[in-house]
Amino acid sequence: MNMTVLFQSMTTNVLWTIGTVVILFVIFMLERSYLKRNEETVSKVMLILVFITSFVLLAAGIGGILWVWGFDLATYFDVLGDDIILKLSQSVGAMVSSVVVLFVALFLLRISKLTSQRIIAKANAQQRRRKTVVRLIRSITKYIVWITAILVILSIWGLNVAPALAGLGIMGLVIGLGAQRFINDLISGFFIVFEQHFDVGDRIEVQGFKGEVIDIGLKTTKIRNWKGEIKIFSNGELSNLINFSKELSTALVEFGIAYGENMQSTIDMLNAELPKMKLEHPEIVEDPKVLGVVDLASSSVNMRVMAKTLNEQHYAVERAMRKRIKELLDEHGIEIPFPQVVVHQPVKKTAK
Repeated sequence: MNMTVLFQSMTTNVLWTIGTVVILFVIFMLERSYLKRNEETVSKVMLILVFITSFVLLAAGIGGILWVWGFDLATYFDVLGDDIILKLSQSVGAMVSSVVVLFVALFLLRISKLTSQRIIAKANAQQRRRKTVVRLIRSITKYIVWITAILVILSIWGLNVAPALAGLGIMGLVIGLGAQRFINDLISGFFIVFEQHFDVGDRIEVQGFKGEVIDIGLKTTKIRNWKGEIKIFSNGELSNLINFSKELSTALVEFGIAYGENMQSTIDMLNAELPKMKLEHPEIVEDPKVLGVVDLASSSVNMRVMAKTLNEQHYAVERAMRKRIKELLDEHGIEIPFPQVVVHQPVKKTAK
């Protein structure tokens, strides 16, 4: 008799469980179908209500299945709550200490950031070395603060970090983790800064990408091109590098005048007028001057004008010089030749 009752009870429990699972499955499929059909029109409030309803039904279904099988939820949650409270009471000190360590770490990083920003803001355009060193020190500080904070938190939670530090050392620990490429980037970063390959604000070209250095860290360097695109290079990848900021740039403009014009008077006129451009273009460092005749072309005498400018400022200066040269030549009536085709008509000979 007892076996029959037990069998009937288990059969009822199994059927209840299967029925609950099937009902939940059908409800979730209907919910998914509804959301898919009305994906573009359903409001956020309705979406939240659907998700809350689904969660409540899922929780009720699981609770019903556990209740049918005789699982005492009240006792389970009471024991679980007592365990959580006990563990929290035992870990309050460690949790508070960890929060204090994180707060101190974030505070130190904030102080480091504000200090570096103030120093960089006070530095002028010529103090690129100062900006570079400040950014590097900030990067080093960030790594030291976070590594120290992690080790302190691990020790607070009872993990013994002293053997690892004493037996391997920081560098040995990094190597043990397989970070050889990371170490290569660090060493390359130190050499870049201390050998002054380039500084923050320099214009360089790496692997065909040309732009301004906006940040140098221990591991990476950030370069921004003229379109505003920022590319991040690992310091170990910075090979075959071209630095355009070590010396002044040179603006070169070539133009031609007609063969019938007086070359020397044209040169004298341009050498007298072009230096006045420095008043409107402070990026010009040395006065523009005519170097002389560079080519005797088929229809023109070609001359070259040169001017020294600040780093990478020669493009705008070249455009301005072309415009000014054209205006000066027009004002003084000097002809600028253009390609011409001369057609000779054969003359028919008359018979005598």
